[in-house]
Amino acid sequence: MRPWKLGAWLVLGLALTAGAMLTEAADPNTFNRLLPSAAKRNPPPPDDGIHDPVNEGTHMLQPPKDAFGQLPKAPSGNYIDWVKSLDGKKIQPRYDRIDTAAEPIVMDLNIVREVKGSMPDVVYPHKQHTEWLDCSNCHPAIFVPQKGANQISMAGILLGEKCGVCHGKVAFPVSECVRCHSKPKGDGAAAQKTGTTPPDAPKK
Repeated sequence: MRPWKLGAWLVLGLALTAGAMLTEAADPNTFNRLLPSAAKRNPPPPDDGIHDPVNEGTHMLQPPKDAFGQLPKAPSGNYIDWVKSLDGKKIQPRYDRIDTAAEPIVMDLNIVREVKGSMPDVVYPHKQHTEWLDCSNCHPAIFVPQKGANQISMAGILLGEKCGVCHGKVAFPVSECVRCHSKPKGDGAAAQKTGTTPPDAPKK
């Protein structure tokens, strides 16, 4: 095939793809055939490929769409904002597997990690994490509780290390960059004015 013909086919293909995307709902997954469509997300346990469909107990489990129906939505992961669900008392997870009366020890402390380049710095909120997890889940096996003792990189996180132990598995995926990189460099007042600093980010 001649080069100009190949180029024409590529342009036509891109145009058709763009047209199809414009006619569908604004959903990033519609462009990626490897990701499930909205209708196929969170299937019932017998159809999710995780639970044993032969086991009678599997069919007794509540389908996720029924369980998640009234919960705040999120743009990624399993499309539920679990922090908002907890804050709004939409859910009341048991903090201890055995002791039903156990209460979480919440630590309201933000850790700011400065990053290289123009990428906003990372704000790590202990509050949202300790509402779900006991300190021993992370310290000292994953994070040494000492300033400067932890080498963290996106490469390591993507390999399932450090933050990647949970994020992308049972917490929101690392593709949600701004949920961690939430503190713009420079003047904090200017950042607050633009609305890019989250309400719980530390103020200078």
